Amino acid sequence: LPPRHMDTMVQIVEALESTTHGITGTVPELARALGGCSTPGCRAVLGEPPSVPPAPPTLSHEQWLLFTQLLRHDAAAPERGAVLAPDGSTIALGPLFAGIEVGLKRVLGWPMPTIKPPIDALYAVTITEALGTSFLLARDGDGHRATLGPGGCWDDVDDPQNYTLLGPPSPIPDAIANGAMDGVLLGAQLAQAPIPLADLLRGYYGTGNGTEKGRPPSSYRRRDFGVLTAPGKLEEEVTAVLKVLRVLPPTQELLKDVGLEEVVAIARQAARDFTEVYVECPAIVPRCMWGARPYRGTPKLLTLPLSSIYIHHTFVPSTPCRTFTACARAMRAMQRFHQDTRGWDDIGYSFVVGSDGYLYQGRGWHWVGAHTKGYNSKGYGVSYVGDFSATLPDPDTIALVRDEFLTCAVRTGRLHHNYTLRGHRQMGHTDCPGNSLFHEIETWRGFE
Repeated sequence: LPPRHMDTMVQIVEALESTTHGITGTVPELARALGGCSTPGCRAVLGEPPSVPPAPPTLSHEQWLLFTQLLRHDAAAPERGAVLAPDGSTIALGPLFAGIEVGLKRVLGWPMPTIKPPIDALYAVTITEALGTSFLLARDGDGHRATLGPGGCWDDVDDPQNYTLLGPPSPIPDAIANGAMDGVLLGAQLAQAPIPLADLLRGYYGTGNGTEKGRPPSSYRRRDFGVLTAPGKLEEEVTAVLKVLRVLPPTQELLKDVGLEEVVAIARQAARDFTEVYVECPAIVPRCMWGARPYRGTPKLLTLPLSSIYIHHTFVPSTPCRTFTACARAMRAMQRFHQDTRGWDDIGYSFVVGSDGYLYQGRGWHWVGAHTKGYNSKGYGVSYVGDFSATLPDPDTIALVRDEFLTCAVRTGRLHHNYTLRGHRQMGHTDCPGNSLFHEIETWRGFE
């Protein structure tokens, strides 16, 4: 089949939009016919799905097969309906197309059903039903049931076919969270002014521009979703959708013993956790996505929380990386240098900062690195890709560590709240992290 990549999806959407022959309604309605939005809440908002039409003549057999596979909802494996975007993130198509359909209906003036209590249709079909249900199911468990995540990895980023989760699944793996946030953002955009769906997707994900032209809007999804959706709004909408699910026949049984106070408590927890994980904490690209070699030997476990952060620059590569492709290439080059030339077990840094809006996992949260001689077990080593002797990283790349990563590390218990922050040069004979970056971090909280 064609690669499960957003480029492929844009080509399919373009072919479907080029003709109405054999297709009734819009591409999002076709997605719903194939099972993309088949939950009780989604049916209550958008109505019963249309019947599946015959294969459209504008698509090849392989394209139609892929499209039907990606939209077939599987509650046991919701991440199966996912594609890889050029920025390296993975997007579930169900919530994406559902949000787009609500946006189209709004701009065209189609009436939405009146549901009691009133709910925001855009949030209900993308995130709030899934979020409320996930936390509802977890409340009866033994405390070990995952409510959010995990991320996953593709078998091959150039020809993505299979996506494997990196841990026990929840109803909202990262792919669903990304697809839901994108569905809200693109649905809200479409509700202002309709444009062809292929153009919308191409512009947002940066497909078809060779992906070497810098950051696409999709790499800002966490920031943009946070701006659009205050935690109070999310909590309010999860509460409303759970109240609706209490009276819908398919979900009445699930909520029959849940009182209104408990509904509110579940919604508050769900909104708070989702905001922390997907809005306030930055996205971290796992090792398997950038093509890491295995660790050599046996890694040593860190004792958390740590008390320090050490800031570095890579120096080589000297140019900041602005795309997933370039940053992944830089990570592989650094790992080769650290393992083959320096003779280390692995890439030395705990995390590496791209100028594409993402952090890249080196040794990660739990394992001792090789970044700051004599201090590797005391703190995390965080390195910016580039040479910052005379210039600074982009403002949003500075903020990624200063405002998001450090706050997240403290909140999740990995870093002491009264941590100390230092430049590599303070701990050894080196110019790292470069004069410009060093003068910048002197202004950060925790600098000593």
